[in-house]
Amino acid sequence: MNQLIINANSREKRFALVKNGEVEKIYIEQPGQQSLVGNIYLGIVEKVIPGMNAAFVNFGEEMSGFLQKDKLPSYVHDENKTNRSISSYVHQGEKLLVQVEKDAAGTKGARLTGIIELQSDNLVYMPQGKYIAVSKKADSADTRDKWREFASQVKTPEEGLIFRTESLNQTEEVILRELQHQRDQYAQMIKSISAMKKPGIVRSRDYFFEQAMAALLSVENVEVITDCLDMKKRIQQNHPEGIESEFYNGKENVFSFYKIEQEIERLLKKIVWLEKGAYMVIDQGEALTMIDVNTGKFSGKNDLRDTVTKTNLNAAVEAARQIRLRDLAGIILIDFIDMKNDSERNKVQKLIQKELLQDERRTRIIGFTELGILQLTRKKTKQSLAETLTEKCWTCGGSGQVLSSETVAFRLERALWEYKSSDYDEVLVSATDEVIKQFSGEADIHKLRLEKALGLKIKFSLSDAAKPFYEILKVGASTESG
Repeated sequence: MNQLIINANSREKRFALVKNGEVEKIYIEQPGQQSLVGNIYLGIVEKVIPGMNAAFVNFGEEMSGFLQKDKLPSYVHDENKTNRSISSYVHQGEKLLVQVEKDAAGTKGARLTGIIELQSDNLVYMPQGKYIAVSKKADSADTRDKWREFASQVKTPEEGLIFRTESLNQTEEVILRELQHQRDQYAQMIKSISAMKKPGIVRSRDYFFEQAMAALLSVENVEVITDCLDMKKRIQQNHPEGIESEFYNGKENVFSFYKIEQEIERLLKKIVWLEKGAYMVIDQGEALTMIDVNTGKFSGKNDLRDTVTKTNLNAAVEAARQIRLRDLAGIILIDFIDMKNDSERNKVQKLIQKELLQDERRTRIIGFTELGILQLTRKKTKQSLAETLTEKCWTCGGSGQVLSSETVAFRLERALWEYKSSDYDEVLVSATDEVIKQFSGEADIHKLRLEKALGLKIKFSLSDAAKPFYEILKVGASTESG
């Protein structure tokens, strides 16, 4: 049976999808790193730039967002929009309801849209979308035409509707009820923003739960294992039919118990071992990711060409898996071992293309360069695994990376959970200053919460280690006198 393992009893939330005994997906969400995609905000236009046909919008987050002309409802509804500047549709200081399409990355702010989408089980409702679409998985043109005709009868001229795959087998009455519910939600949002005096959040998504549910529905015969009772209840409420769920209450962290922690450690390393001594080196940079394939000690039974072909085919499968698990994005170059003819290159390219069909993120294989390097791109919607868990290392002047103070603090938190309900009443931990601060929180709020939950007094001694660090020095009876 496949497994969805959810570690959600601490501030850093994680899940792993294990398919046929192999980790298929890892998702990690740290506080402050939650995706904003899908969140709806009240924004105020800060600056309109006619030369870019775009505007910068303050929507209450740290960086302003970027809004293009064709994402404005006023532009979408204009019947005579030829060669008209963005200044015809929006002005500085104007208040807008906006939704995040893409998270901020580096110095680039979030990409926004004014065409709001409200998603439900069967429909995507766009109050200002002026658009009708039916799932491409509809079994016939007649089915698509039926729902298009239905939409044109029930929607207003400015509204837009997208019929999801799940809607195709529903009755018109079910769809109408859902549409009315979404209209009511939108009306409530419009009412709520009338009282808002400054930019800010209007509606947020629980992205972690949505991602976990999407992973759950992507495979059959899946068992959910979670260390969080609230998460178990939510899963049962949302998908009660035929899904086994188990509450994990062991002392060892659930990711450690199911060997997911070891997989994460491997995913942070540059070298990935293949069969029979061959290996890949994955070098993730700011501009692109380079994957270099090497035969190592592997030699085929027949000749060098046999060795090269087998190594490259193995590497193609593993490279696709690593791209998904590490969440690599942008430009990716794979330097396979030199192949002498096009038939060998085509075989490798077709295999990696097949493997990437399992990827939920959009990828595009461009082909081999004259130097024999395979080029591909993968859409970036959030930080990669390494960007989430690591930071530039001040010890080595930025030439490498170490686990961030926040990640180490979360590891300490999980380690201390293993002492819950123990006979000890005090623990002494050596840690670096930033780890202690991240662990304890403002006014020790997180430390006090954990002490109460564990029934354990947590004491720190300051470590002068050159990188984020902790070590549990001693557990035992309290040293405080009664």
